[in-house]
Amino acid sequence: MAIRVKVLGCRRLVLLFLFLRLLLEAQAGKIRYSVSEETDKGFFVGNIAKDLGLQPQELMERGVRIVSRGRKQLFALNPRSGSLVTAGRIDREELCAQSARCLVSFSVLVEDKMKLFPVEVEIIDINDNTPEFQLEEVEFKMNEITAPGTRIPLPSGQDLDVGMNSLQSYQLSSNPHFSLDAQQGSDGSQQPEMVLQSPLDREEEAVHHFLLTAFDGGNPARSGTLRIRVQVVDVNDNPPAFTQAVYHTSVPENVPLGTRLLMVKAMDPDEGANGEVTYSFHNIDHKMAQIFHLDSYTGEISSQKPLDFEEYTIYPMEIQAQDGAGLMARAKVLVKVLDINDNAPEVTITSVTTSVPENFPPGAIIAFISVHDQDSGDNGQTSCSISGNLPFKLEKLDDNYYRLVTEKTMDRELTSQYNITVTATDQGTPTLSTETHISLQVTDINDNPPVFPQDFYSTYILENNPRGASIFCVTAHDADSNENAQVTYSLVEDTIQGVPLSSYVSINSDTGVLYALRSFDYEQFQDLQLRLMARDSGDPPLSSNVSVSIFVLDQNDNTPEILYPALPTDGSTGVELAPRSAEPGYLVTKVVAVDRDSGQNSWLSYRLLKASEPGLFAVGLHSGEVRTARALLDRDSLKQSLVVAVQDHGQPPLSATIMFTVAVADSIPEVLADLDSIETSSHRDNSSFTLHLVVAVAAVSCVFLAFVIALLVLRLRRWHKLRAQTSASVLAGLPTSHFVGVDGVRAFLQTYSHEVSLTADSRGSHVIFPQPNYADTLISQESGEKKDFLSVPQSLLEDKKETFSQVNLL
Repeated sequence: MAIRVKVLGCRRLVLLFLFLRLLLEAQAGKIRYSVSEETDKGFFVGNIAKDLGLQPQELMERGVRIVSRGRKQLFALNPRSGSLVTAGRIDREELCAQSARCLVSFSVLVEDKMKLFPVEVEIIDINDNTPEFQLEEVEFKMNEITAPGTRIPLPSGQDLDVGMNSLQSYQLSSNPHFSLDAQQGSDGSQQPEMVLQSPLDREEEAVHHFLLTAFDGGNPARSGTLRIRVQVVDVNDNPPAFTQAVYHTSVPENVPLGTRLLMVKAMDPDEGANGEVTYSFHNIDHKMAQIFHLDSYTGEISSQKPLDFEEYTIYPMEIQAQDGAGLMARAKVLVKVLDINDNAPEVTITSVTTSVPENFPPGAIIAFISVHDQDSGDNGQTSCSISGNLPFKLEKLDDNYYRLVTEKTMDRELTSQYNITVTATDQGTPTLSTETHISLQVTDINDNPPVFPQDFYSTYILENNPRGASIFCVTAHDADSNENAQVTYSLVEDTIQGVPLSSYVSINSDTGVLYALRSFDYEQFQDLQLRLMARDSGDPPLSSNVSVSIFVLDQNDNTPEILYPALPTDGSTGVELAPRSAEPGYLVTKVVAVDRDSGQNSWLSYRLLKASEPGLFAVGLHSGEVRTARALLDRDSLKQSLVVAVQDHGQPPLSATIMFTVAVADSIPEVLADLDSIETSSHRDNSSFTLHLVVAVAAVSCVFLAFVIALLVLRLRRWHKLRAQTSASVLAGLPTSHFVGVDGVRAFLQTYSHEVSLTADSRGSHVIFPQPNYADTLISQESGEKKDFLSVPQSLLEDKKETFSQVNLL
C-alpha cells in the first residue's frame, strides 16, 4: 500500500514538472504585460529594457522601437527609464468590445540586430460603464384575463464592461401584481422577465407603472433604470405568430444603403386592433440598431449604414411582433455578410536607409516592409513586388514581413538616385494594390579617372612670342562628383635639348591653360612634344595623361645673308672681271644669298640698286645673275661699280645689299695695268681736274635729280604691277633652281670661281675672277645638278600655305 502511494506521488511530480516546462516555453515566446484601461498617458506598463536584456541607455543606441499594425499607437518607449508606457488613454471597450480578454499585440524591433520581439499587453477592465437600456421606457398591453404566472420578457440591459464589472442583476420596483425573474440565457447572459402574480382588473387599475433597475458587480456598483408601463386591455386570445422561427439572409458588405435585405411576417387571426401587428427590434445591440432599419408595419429590414465584414461577419437580431391587444411573438434574424475585396493592402516601412555608397555589396539590407490586408480568405492574401530593371530584390520573412536588399553593385555615374516603387497586391477579385515609394540616394566613390576628349592634341604658335603668352587649353572631365571630380593639371617632367620642359612652358593647375615661359625661336626648334597629366582630388587620386604637340611657326625675323661675292676682310670692295668683247647677256658674276627663315620668308629676289653706268648691267630677279645688258663701248669706263639688293618675301620684307666693282679687261695683267693707269692719271690730273670736277658735280647733280625723279616714277609703276600679282602665281612659275640653299651655294662656289690675292704693288686690291670654263660650269650646275642646291619643293610651299591658313583660323 505504501509503495502504491509512493508511485502515485512520483507521477504527480512528473506531471507537475511537464506542466511547468510547457508553461515556461509558452512564456518564452512572447513578452507579456497587463495594464488597466483609462490610465493616464505615460503610465508604466513594464520594464521592456530588462526583459530584452538591455540597459535603458541602449534603447536609442541600438534603435529599439515599437512596430504595430494598428492605426493608433497605444504604447511608447521611455528611453530614459527603459520602460514601456502608455501613449494615451486606452478604452478597452473600444478595442475589444465584449471579449472576455483584451489583448494588444505588437512587436519591438531591435534595428542593429534586425530582430523582432513579440509583445502582448492585456488590457484589464475597470468599472467605467453604467448598465444601460436601449429604451428609456417600454409599454406593454395585457389582457385583463391574463392568467397568473404569465411571463413577459423585458428588455435586457447592456453593460460594456466585462467580468464582475458587467451587468449582474436586475431589480423590479415593488407592486402587488408583478414579480421579477431572471433567466440564464444560452450565452450566459441574464434575461429579465416580469411574472404576473395576481389577475389584473382593468376596472380597478387600467395602467401600471414599474421601474426596472440593472446593477453591475463593480465596486462601487453602477446601475441603470428602465420605466415600464403596463396597460390593461380587453380580451385578446390570439397572439401573433411568425412564419419562421429563424430568418436567414446573406448580403455582400458593399450593398447600397437602403437596400431591402429581407422581410419578416407575423400572422394574428384576431380582428380589428387585436389583429394589427407591429414589428420592433428586441434586445438588439446599439450599433446594429443604427445599421439596420425595421419598418414597424411591413416587417421589412433594410440597411441604413454600410456593412463591414471586418467588423461583423453575422449580424444577429431578434424581431418582436405585437398585436393591438399587446400579445407578442419573437423570431430571430441572422444577416450573414459576404466579404468583398474592399480593403487594399496596407504597407508599412519599419526601417529604411536613405543613402548608400555605389560600392554597396549585394545582399545589403535597405528597408524592412510590413504588409497587411484586413480582408479575409483570398481577399486577404497578399504579395509584394518592386518594379523591374532595378538592382534590388524583395526577400519574404515570416508573418507578412519583407526586406528590401541590393541584388547587384550600383554605379552612381549611370544612376545617382533610385525611386523604388513597392507594390502590395491582394488576390481578391478584382485585385487591389497599394504602392509605396522609397527614395534611395547613391553616394559617389572615386572610381573614375579624369578623361580627355582626345588622345592627342596639336597647336601652333608664332615664334618670337611674348613670355607668358597663352598657347592652348586642355580640359579633362571626371564622371565622379564633388571632390572626386575636381581636376588639377600638371606637366609630366621632360627635357628639350637638355633643358627641363618646365622652363619652356607651364600650365594653370585649375584651368588647364598652357603658357609659354620664354620666346620660341623657329630656327632653334620647330616643335615641342610634351605630356600633360590630369589628376582628381579623390582618395586615392586617379589620373590620366595626354600628348600635346606645339608647332612653332616661322616669322620673318632674319635678313638675307649674302654668301657671294664675299667682301674682303680689309674693307675694300670685290672685283669681278668682264672682257671687253662681252656680248649682251654675258654672265659677269652671280650674287648668291640665303635666308635662315623658311617658306615665303626665305624666298629671295634680286635687283640692281645702283650702277655707275646705268643700262650696262642687269640682275636676274630670282637668279641673282649679273649679266651685260648691252655690248661694251669704248667710252664706257673700265671700272664699273654695282650695288645689288637682295630682298625676301616676308611681311614686312627684309633686305641686304652688296657692292662690288666690275673691271673691263681681257686678262688679269691688263686689269692690273688698267687699274694702275687709272690711279696714276688721276693723280696727275688731280690739280687740273678740280675746276672741271666742280662743274661736273653741278651737272651730275642736276642729272641725278632728274634721274631720281624718273626712277621713282618707274619704281611706283613697277610696284603697282607687282602688287596686282598674287605671290602664289609668281612663285608657282618659278623653277626650283632660283632658290639657292647653303649647300648649293658652296658647291657653286667650288666650281664657279676661285680667289686670288694680289700682293705686288696691288694697293690692297682684292680680285675674284672666274675660271676659264666658268660659264659652262654654271650652266651644267643649273641643268644637271639642281639637287645640290638647297631649294624649296612645291609640297613644302603647299604645307606652309596650309599652316598659315590654320594659324589664321586660330
